[in-house]
Amino acid sequence: MTQTSGPVPADPTAEEVANHLASVVGRLLRRLRSSSSESLLTPTQRSVLARLEDGGPATTADLARSEFVRPQSMRLTLGALEERGVVERAPDPADGRKSVMSITEAGRTTLAEVRAAKRNWLAEAVAAELDGAERRTVAEAASLIERLVGS
Repeated sequence: MTQTSGPVPADPTAEEVANHLASVVGRLLRRLRSSSSESLLTPTQRSVLARLEDGGPATTADLARSEFVRPQSMRLTLGALEERGVVERAPDPADGRKSVMSITEAGRTTLAEVRAAKRNWLAEAVAAELDGAERRTVAEAASLIERLVGS
């Protein structure tokens, strides 16, 4: 078992907890992203695929707004995804001058593989690094974090 980065104060302030949690979650997210790099999808590409899977077809402009990027940047991202066959373009039913992008079955498969790689890495890390009591503590902490984010 590895130890934490330092002793936890007996009664940490909300700011101390927030700073530590933000730091740890950031590192966890970076490790999760790197655990699925074999898919060759960038973080933006993964995010766009997930958005299309969850929200359904969307225009380039809608996707750019939701990802906080310029439409030109989103066009490049979508072009790369379209080349890979993980998204497809169709006329916008509301405005034939526009097109909407949708995730393909290959895109769903790719996204599922990326998510599975992340979960597998995390499950292996938990199994290798934590004993039963520590796993219960992390499970309890995850429930508390879930409550913080309102899900």
